[in-house]
Amino acid sequence: MTSRKSAPPTESHAAAKLKNNPREIFGWKMYDWANSAFSTVIVGALYGPYVTEITQRVVGENGVVLELGPLGAITAKSFFPTSVSVAVFLQVFLLPILGSVADYSNLKKKMMAVFCYIGVAATCLMFFVTEQIYWLGGLLFIIANLGFGASVVFYNSFLNDITTEDQRDKVSSRGFAYGYLGGGLLLGLSFVLVNSATRFGLDTLMAVRLSLLAAGIWWGGFAIFAFVSLKSRAPEKSLPRGKSYLTVGFAELGRTFRELARLRHTLRYLIGYLFYNDGIQTVISMSSVLLAQELFIAKGLETDQSFLLGIFLMVQFVAIFGALIFERLAYLITTKRAILVSLVLWCGVVIYVYGFLKTTTDAWAMAAVIAIVLGGSQALSRSLFSRMIPKGREASFFGLYEVSERGTSWLGPLLFGAVVAATNSYRQALLSLIILFVVGTIVLYLTDTDRAIHDAGNLLPEEVAKAE
Repeated sequence: MTSRKSAPPTESHAAAKLKNNPREIFGWKMYDWANSAFSTVIVGALYGPYVTEITQRVVGENGVVLELGPLGAITAKSFFPTSVSVAVFLQVFLLPILGSVADYSNLKKKMMAVFCYIGVAATCLMFFVTEQIYWLGGLLFIIANLGFGASVVFYNSFLNDITTEDQRDKVSSRGFAYGYLGGGLLLGLSFVLVNSATRFGLDTLMAVRLSLLAAGIWWGGFAIFAFVSLKSRAPEKSLPRGKSYLTVGFAELGRTFRELARLRHTLRYLIGYLFYNDGIQTVISMSSVLLAQELFIAKGLETDQSFLLGIFLMVQFVAIFGALIFERLAYLITTKRAILVSLVLWCGVVIYVYGFLKTTTDAWAMAAVIAIVLGGSQALSRSLFSRMIPKGREASFFGLYEVSERGTSWLGPLLFGAVVAATNSYRQALLSLIILFVVGTIVLYLTDTDRAIHDAGNLLPEEVAKAE
């Protein structure tokens, strides 16, 4: 739908001249290349199984790590998931406040660097996590995940600083493409090291530890490109007299929620994003166990780990092209419609798995579709939201966006787990996720995104193009 409200005035020529700098945009995209080492190698592939295995060696297959009294206990199998939950819980409170502080200072780049290297240091220290100090593995993951999430808030908010509205889809999509490529390359190198450990005179656990260290070095090393290239901007608002950054951070958080309530169409978009993004994240996190159970264990076969590795790597690299394809699609049919197309395809994936997934060939076909829509749905969701943010409020609103991405990540797995427990069927559990995609699609379809952009005081991409 197109807003009937008149478009806001165009950005000043002087302000626009500071944007779309190729060197700065390249540096921004390189941070996606850098931090994908953490999300791909640490979160996605190696760290959870490693920490779980060394914990089980100490306390038993599902022995008690920590008694919680009436709340039960943390066991070997729940140790890593609990660490993830604690990290997400802390981010829900921390990230919006950090975003609010950043909007009142010129410290955004410095804060991004501080939290980046806190995460890098914690990731590198994972190399020293062994059976003797297995408990340190949970603490380091929580710290690293907090550093990662906080740095991404500031990183995302730079998108508005360095691009005009008509370049957001392109730059956001290519940022994700850089991330998939960088993360995929390091993941491939890590698995070569792990699978060929004996050839290098290493045991498997040492190869994993070296891969964890490599992920931290990769993240911290390539992040330098971003911090050298990105320029600090003067804040849109000055710190009120008698206020500290901490007190103004809490006050600004309340103001952000009030402003979001005023920007009804932006709020509606975020609600839709909550639903469909949770569906996406759950499909990604549960796909490996579903494939292992349905294609191997249910047939009395041993799980083919090389097959699962091949699927994982293929998704990483094909997602590069998916991000670029959907960037072009957004240009042709608008960003909102391109996201809706991706969500229809996500629904198709869920139905396909339920009714037609029988062989590894079927799985490869499914993974190819996931890879194509994965990059597009994530990149375009970010760029569309960036246009709905009032000027000077970028970090505050992206703090809420990051929380929206992480803070509800337990809903989909909870639904998935409840259905598989009730039906003993992974297929039906995955099919249940279609509720999240359908609700998210309907909410997005009913959201007037053009009106949301204008209400925030910004221009549509076509309006920027006409003004130039």
